[in-house]
Amino acid sequence: MSIIYFLIGCSVLLALCFLGAFFWAQRSGQNDDLYTPSVRILFDDEESPEK
Repeated sequence: MSIIYFLIGCSVLLALCFLGAFFWAQRSGQNDDLYTPSVRILFDDEESPEK
């Protein structure tokens, strides 16, 4: 039974780490530009190799 308490504690700690990483990413501006990555594939490369 004590292993269940240990595993629950580990999973809560891991969830808090992921939540902290998510809030850090939001504050640092990771998701500010949602439009450019979706249309970047539509633009031609400036320096395309000629064959």
